Amino acid sequence: MLATNQHIDEELIPILEKVSDPEIPVLSIMDMGVVRSATLINGIVEVSITPTYSGCPAMDVIGDDIAKALKENGYESNVKLILVPAWTTDWITERGRKALREYGIAPPLNPDADKEALLGDKRIVKCTNCNSTNTKLVSQFGSTACKALFKCEDCLEPFDYFKCLK
Repeated sequence: MLATNQHIDEELIPILEKVSDPEIPVLSIMDMGVVRSATLINGIVEVSITPTYSGCPAMDVIGDDIAKALKENGYESNVKLILVPAWTTDWITERGRKALREYGIAPPLNPDADKEALLGDKRIVKCTNCNSTNTKLVSQFGSTACKALFKCEDCLEPFDYFKCLK
């Protein structure tokens, strides 16, 4: 799903697509939906970014990486953090969901399925190693607060599940 209410000048998209999420290096900040706007105004790129959650420790690094990438391409920039609207997992692109899966992190389900999976009511989170849904929740928290830890009962591999945030 594409991020809504997002405006990014066309010429800036290829630059911003090369900036990675520091916690998930195979994922760009564009695929995460973190960049809400990027507009060239009077020779300066004004960039607005939204954290995946209010205490996300990666936002300073993301802001610095954006400024560095733009500078390497001849742009001065002003990166600001915005909290409204709040980030949602709906803003992760299909390419981002695929990258998450290939990296070993199960992408977020829809809110109802997420609740059923996190409460242990249904086995619907697919193992990122073998695609089995014979998986179980091990911990509500995985490698970061926005992920839960699951284990596959078929291949016995543990993996993170990116929780649905709305």
